[in-house]
Amino acid sequence: MGLVMRLADEVLVLAEGRKLAEGTPDTVRRDPAVVSAYLGDDGVTATC
Repeated sequence: MGLVMRLADEVLVLAEGRKLAEGTPDTVRRDPAVVSAYLGDDGVTATC
């Protein structure tokens, strides 16, 4: 995932067949829906 975030200009994130977020890697990695879907709702903060 780190490689994709470094190389991509824009990222599209899917979960369970639905689009969760689209935008720059920085925008997407801070999106609450993305964090919740991939890290859970237990208060963990994404650091990519």
